[in-house]
Amino acid sequence: MEIIIGLSSLLGISIIAAVVQTVRINKVKLAGIKSETIIKEANRQADKSIRDAKFQAEKETKAMIRRAEEDISFKKRQLKEIESDVNRSKQQVQQSKKDVERLQDQFEQKLDGVKELRKKQDDVLQQLFNKLETVASLTREEAEKSLISHVEVVAKKRAGNLIKNIEAQARKVAKQRSVEIVLEAIQKLGVETVSSNTTSVVSLPDDEMKGRIIGKEGRNIRAFETSSGVDVVIDDTPNGVILSCFDPIRRETARIALEKLVNDGRINPARVEDALQKADQEIQQVIKQKGEKAADVLGLDFDPNIVEMLGRLNYRTSYGQNILDHSIECSKIAGIIADRLGVDVELAKRGAVLHDIGKAIDFVQEGSHDDLGAEICRKYGESAEVLNCIMAHHEDEEPDTVEAVIVKVSDALSSARPGARKESVELYLKRLESLEKIAMEFDGVDKVYAIQAGREVRVLVRPEDVSDEGVYKLSQDIAERIEREMDYPGEVKVNLVRETRAVAIAH
Repeated sequence: MEIIIGLSSLLGISIIAAVVQTVRINKVKLAGIKSETIIKEANRQADKSIRDAKFQAEKETKAMIRRAEEDISFKKRQLKEIESDVNRSKQQVQQSKKDVERLQDQFEQKLDGVKELRKKQDDVLQQLFNKLETVASLTREEAEKSLISHVEVVAKKRAGNLIKNIEAQARKVAKQRSVEIVLEAIQKLGVETVSSNTTSVVSLPDDEMKGRIIGKEGRNIRAFETSSGVDVVIDDTPNGVILSCFDPIRRETARIALEKLVNDGRINPARVEDALQKADQEIQQVIKQKGEKAADVLGLDFDPNIVEMLGRLNYRTSYGQNILDHSIECSKIAGIIADRLGVDVELAKRGAVLHDIGKAIDFVQEGSHDDLGAEICRKYGESAEVLNCIMAHHEDEEPDTVEAVIVKVSDALSSARPGARKESVELYLKRLESLEKIAMEFDGVDKVYAIQAGREVRVLVRPEDVSDEGVYKLSQDIAERIEREMDYPGEVKVNLVRETRAVAIAH
């Protein structure tokens, strides 16, 4: 039984193995069939791709051949055009060579003609000199002098005409522009007149106070004069005394001290000394405040010593004009003009406010205020351009920059404001006499009149001595000498008049 079961198991296993083997064989056959199908389809696709590639290649090859033929045709046309241009250039070069040769021949002919004319000119001049020597009994040297004199007269005439034309052209172009800028600067500033009178008169409540000021046996007044360095003038002036001193700061210190003493009523040598010390402290404080305020108003930074010098200008006047106010005004005008012209505004303002800084010490130290101002600014680190602005505003130096010229113009504008300055009758008359004297020293001048308070000089010339062309140069020479030798506010106009009159009487 067990044998039968074992045989049955072996038979089942053999059958299963046969079935499995059959299935495998069928799968292999099926896979072979599929592989053949895939291979055939791949071959068919490959044949199609090869045909398409050949067609595309032939198409592109034909297109490339067509483009190449078109490029070759275009290049041939360009080559022909270049050959034509080269031929034309060759023809032009040949023609230019012919023109140059022709011009050279003409030049040589003209040169020969010039040489011939020069030779003829020398011959004519020689004949002329010979005739002059014969007819006028003149030697060659005398004839040359006569000819040179004639040439000089003609040259002067031409120079006068040239000056006239140049002035007319310059005025035509520059007058309107300059007037616009100056008016704009003045109108934008719009300040009041800066004229200021520094008085040294101290008012008194009554004339009895004069006795207290003098003191017993003059002790009070002597102590006051000795300590302050100021002369006290007590005269018949009602309710007032006069303080006299060349140093304006001392005089102002004395004025403040004396007013304090008068208000207090107790005057003695000890109180005089105390009042002067307090007044001096007040003055120094005011000087510092004035200097700092000026710098702040202008937006500029200065060394503290220069700030103090600016403050001292508050007590300095020129022709009645307060110098500190004048300097600030000049700086503002200079800044506006510099901004309008597109130059260095800060340099123009700095040079303008410092241009009269030397006047802070010119009453205690020898030298012109220009030199003293330049020395102060050099000492405290101001630039060379600022120093040139200071030295050039009265033409001690030539202006090196546009800003230096602007400073000079601003100084003139501030000084020439109506009412800005005034002078004593003696100085006024002396200035008029100097103007007339300078103009009278020129040849050909007949009469001179200083008019319009010295703002204009009217010069009458002898018509037989000065030609119409010469009046322009003569007026310029007179103006330059006035500018060089005189000191005056504003400007002086030289008006030169030449008049020829013919009178005939019919009977």
